[in-house]
Amino acid sequence: MADTSIRLHLPNLPPPGEAVSLSDAQAHYLANVMRLGEGDTLRVFNGETGEWRAAITKISRKAATLETLAQTRPPAPEPDAWLCFALLKRQKTDMVVEKATELGVSVIQPIITARTNADHVNLERLRAIAIEAAEQCERLHVPEIREPKPVMKLMADWPARPLYVADERRTAHLLGPATGPSALMIGPEGGFTDQELEAIARIPIITRVSLGRRILRAETAAIAGLALLLAASP
Repeated sequence: MADTSIRLHLPNLPPPGEAVSLSDAQAHYLANVMRLGEGDTLRVFNGETGEWRAAITKISRKAATLETLAQTRPPAPEPDAWLCFALLKRQKTDMVVEKATELGVSVIQPIITARTNADHVNLERLRAIAIEAAEQCERLHVPEIREPKPVMKLMADWPARPLYVADERRTAHLLGPATGPSALMIGPEGGFTDQELEAIARIPIITRVSLGRRILRAETAAIAGLALLLAASP
């Protein structure tokens, strides 16, 4: 029986001793990419039940079954931080989702603005990217990835949650760590329009923040902003 460092996200984990079937893609990964066999062990996890050691009981090129053995990490709270960012071109959007997952956000909300480079995404692909990032970075939770939403609509429906908006003019104070529920908003290349800024300004718990002295590309701003916002998070 070989122990591996492989982690798989499984939304539903049965009690110890009971079997769970993997998806075709997960079975293919274990059998054909990682070359695992019956008796090999790995870790499986989700945010609700924590992380568990599991053994492969059956495996073929297209199917695999695991049996959970023992818990390796209990469920634990994570930061309640959202990232709202103007959609970018595919490769850059993928990178933002990956890095935001690694940094610990709970919700990823793409937004559509007048100067957005795109207006739609493949949500299944983005969710797969988030799951893979969580598997690799030792997170228990996979962030929720929401449908893209026009920024004007998002502001009209904004909940009672502090919102930090990156200010390209660099006249605001440097963003610091959040101590409770929060959200960071990153605009598009070229910034928000005056109408969009007016809608954002109507949010009662908005704070304009700086991300440093330099003008950053949108994808860099999202990563740098989250690093500042979540610097004190467990």
